[in-house]
Amino acid sequence: MKKYIIPLVLSCCILGAWQASAQKQQQKPPSVGASFLQINPDARSSGVGDAPTGMEPDANALFHNAAKIVFAGDWGVSASYSPWMWEMNTGSSNTAMAYISGFKNFGDKEGVGMSVKYFHHGEVTFRDDNGNEMQKYKPKEFSIDASYARKLGNNLALAVSLRYIRSDLGSGTFNGLEQKPAQAGAGDIGLYYQSHANHIDFDNRYCWGVSFTNIGNKLKYTDDAQRKTFLPMNLRIGGGYSFVHTTDHMFTLSAEVNKLLVPTPPIYVEDINGVPTSEIEKGKDPDRGIAEALFSSLWDAPGGFSEEIREFTASGGIEYAYQRQFFVRAGYFREHPNKGHRQHAAAGIGVKIKAIQLDMAYIMPTDASLYRRKTLKFTLLYNLSPEK
Repeated sequence: MKKYIIPLVLSCCILGAWQASAQKQQQKPPSVGASFLQINPDARSSGVGDAPTGMEPDANALFHNAAKIVFAGDWGVSASYSPWMWEMNTGSSNTAMAYISGFKNFGDKEGVGMSVKYFHHGEVTFRDDNGNEMQKYKPKEFSIDASYARKLGNNLALAVSLRYIRSDLGSGTFNGLEQKPAQAGAGDIGLYYQSHANHIDFDNRYCWGVSFTNIGNKLKYTDDAQRKTFLPMNLRIGGGYSFVHTTDHMFTLSAEVNKLLVPTPPIYVEDINGVPTSEIEKGKDPDRGIAEALFSSLWDAPGGFSEEIREFTASGGIEYAYQRQFFVRAGYFREHPNKGHRQHAAAGIGVKIKAIQLDMAYIMPTDASLYRRKTLKFTLLYNLSPEK
């Protein structure tokens, strides 16, 4: 139980630290490319505020921590779809995300999985400085990955994943730079622990997980060899607990924190006109290698520890299951206003008939958040057998 509590306590600490004040105009969020990799495609865990680590394992675990699949049964597949910002989707501007995943376990000890994510940005109009139309383009991004997971005992599992990423956001020449699709290779490492105990009633599941995702080479969107962008390399720590585990009722709590492992923008010296120069006043040079960025990103914020803490996002929620056939979910996700300002409440429902489960989530932005508006997610899941 102690192992399970650690991630939940950490989530509470992060939320409390956000109350400290800061100079907003000097704090900027880390800059990354292929940001679609950060989006949780699964409707079930989206319904609990995008806190998937603590939920029961299934095929969607390949997105956040592939080590979970060895606890998910014999085999399973999942398909998810989201009409992105659907209130703005008109005509050729339709934006959507699709995700397909599947896994197969071999015995009780090991398993493999594959998934594909596709994001279509609709039709985008490029204009010059005078507002004249230059061209119309349909940006799109996708990733393909394969995973291998293995148990290290009865309750602990480790997984590695390899991923190919292609981000095609524009073409043509702008400001003297030729735009082109960016490609990258990346990998994930996940560790997951799950067990059961008789706390409130009987056979209560508790778990925790840690994963490092999208660790790979930089993206190059132009013909300038010096202009490269980090992938959204991410640290995820989470946990969950199921209680009131009876024949008819079950509640599951899930919570987690995330931190981008990329450089924090420094503060630059300004000239007499207030225009930033190339000289760094505070912070570290963001032009770093992958290995250096992974470690130094934990203490490179120019605002010190308080700003570093603000770069953690925190999320959590609860799921109620009736006879393991009908599900109701609610959750919340918070990111500091200086670091992206994604803040939203979430609600979800689900229904399961034998091995087939259909889930839906609705995202409701809060606090004038910059988060997407009125987003729906749908997931159809097939799992051959229940959790082992």
